Amino acid sequence: GNFVQNQAMLKITMCVIVFPFSLRGCTDIICCVLFIVVILGYMAVGILAWLYGDPRHVLYPRNSTGMFCGIGLNKAQPSVFYFDILKCVTSINIMAATLNGLQCPTTQYSSSCCFVSKTLSVITSINMSFPCVSCSDIVNSFKAKEIGVRIFEDFASSWQWIIITPYLSMHNFQCAHFFFSPCLPACLSVGIYHCWWEYDNYRKSTVSITDIGFTTDFKVYLQVKETWLAFLIILSVVEGILLLTLIFLRTRILIAIALIQESSKAVSHMMSTLFYPLITFVLLVVCVAYWGITALYLATSGIPVYKVVALNSTQDNCGQISSNETCDPQVNYLWCRSARCIFIKYNNEGLLQRNLFNLQIYNGVAFLWCVNFVIAMGQCSLAGAFASYYWALNKPSDIPTFPLSQAFIRTIRYHVGSLAFGALILTLIQIIRIILEYLDHKTRAAQNPCSRFLMCCLKCCFWCLEKFIKFLNRNAYIMIAVYGKNFCVSAKNAFMLLMRNIVRVVVLDKVTDLLLFFGKMLVVGGVGVLAFFFFSGRIRLPSSNFRTEMLNYYWMPIIVVVVGAYLIAHGFFSVYSMCVDTLFLCFLEDLERHDGTMQKPYYMSKNLMKILKKKNRGPKNGEGKD
Repeated sequence: GNFVQNQAMLKITMCVIVFPFSLRGCTDIICCVLFIVVILGYMAVGILAWLYGDPRHVLYPRNSTGMFCGIGLNKAQPSVFYFDILKCVTSINIMAATLNGLQCPTTQYSSSCCFVSKTLSVITSINMSFPCVSCSDIVNSFKAKEIGVRIFEDFASSWQWIIITPYLSMHNFQCAHFFFSPCLPACLSVGIYHCWWEYDNYRKSTVSITDIGFTTDFKVYLQVKETWLAFLIILSVVEGILLLTLIFLRTRILIAIALIQESSKAVSHMMSTLFYPLITFVLLVVCVAYWGITALYLATSGIPVYKVVALNSTQDNCGQISSNETCDPQVNYLWCRSARCIFIKYNNEGLLQRNLFNLQIYNGVAFLWCVNFVIAMGQCSLAGAFASYYWALNKPSDIPTFPLSQAFIRTIRYHVGSLAFGALILTLIQIIRIILEYLDHKTRAAQNPCSRFLMCCLKCCFWCLEKFIKFLNRNAYIMIAVYGKNFCVSAKNAFMLLMRNIVRVVVLDKVTDLLLFFGKMLVVGGVGVLAFFFFSGRIRLPSSNFRTEMLNYYWMPIIVVVVGAYLIAHGFFSVYSMCVDTLFLCFLEDLERHDGTMQKPYYMSKNLMKILKKKNRGPKNGEGKD
């Protein structure tokens, strides 16, 4: 009875000290309110842009009368034709052409294009029929339609095999880190032996690299001894550094490997976390689409302004026409045959038009803030799920039901303000970097070496600052997911915790980066090689009707498969990396807060306790930590 009571007391103690769900409250409320206000303003900007914008300015060209080509009255005339205005200026009298409506004396061709200018005065009616250059010939010369149809046919005949990419990528992801972690030193040793063997074969050769000189044929360099000697020295130095690192940092490397293995177990118990990057991807696509559409509608806001002009004010009742009178280009002035409705400009005098630049700036800043917030929300949600795995007393029975869903709900309910705070800091740094890039682009021609050096230093400093802020935010979000504190306190605690274990941080970071890099290369390279051999016809499946001869461009499915494999691998390994970072911070907290007694047992795995030569004291010594 006392043992059961003690175990229940342990769970209650850890719930209060380590994972205080019941004690959580909303954090950084001011920043949360500010973020909501900005989002509402962002929606208002989008509505205004949608009301006053017209994307047809980008989708369709306009002629000199301001009318769209390819739609409406000009539906049969989709392209714009430009006269050579220099010939007009140099060959006829401008005033006479303006008054009499003479044609520009340029060469005329047979086609159906939408005219920019049919007369020098740009006021002749659009309904007048004059030929021009065949605009469709330009497109046909590139055979773009034919190539597009062939590519579509390739996708139609190979889509069944392209969609196998996610399965292959996931399979390679599961075995990537298990393959490379023990084989790296062995691969380097094999490479050193091969370089020595090649060097020994060419050692008696009289040809040296100085005799060859510079050539684009790389195979020639592989036939001289200096090349293999250089490879031998480089691989030997790398192998020596690796062995020295393994000797002097073997304990910390073993801890890093144990944490990576523990991360694999955590991911295997919460497979839903592997699909969370799809949610992040969809939200990012929504942010990018909203930003692009809003920017397009803002850039095309402003209605066209038309004014009526009488070519001959003495004719009929044309003297009543005022030059400031607006008009409709689709209305004919029957009572004045020389009246023309002329496109003047786009309206830029309204309140919206005068503030277009400010609205575009607001659109860009809000976009960056939303993107950083979406990424922060994903990191905090994953950190909460993986932290619940680490702090489970008996794994996997004590792991909460639907841990990712619970972590996501906690994040949205309590910590929107903290995530918005961290995202805002990162956004401000990115804005400064964008401003520096803009200034560098605009003043590059007028810069001297000193100013270029200062600009380069500034860009480098803010690039480093952005990387540091991303690193700090990532660990702050982990602490927010674990303890539920505000952003500043969580960032401070995470930073101080990492500084107290700086050597472990560096070793884990480098080992993880190395394994994840090799894992990505294994996934992308493996899938790419299989795709090349399959779509090029070097591998044939007897039960399949697919043949390489069915493809017009066999490299197109290969490119799609490789790109898809990289995106899938990047998404999966980002989850894996977040898991490693979360478990590492929990591990450091576990070491500092607990001592292995019944009141404060270690929550790390048996493998980690064995490496650190620690153990839990009590009746259930270390039970349930696998």
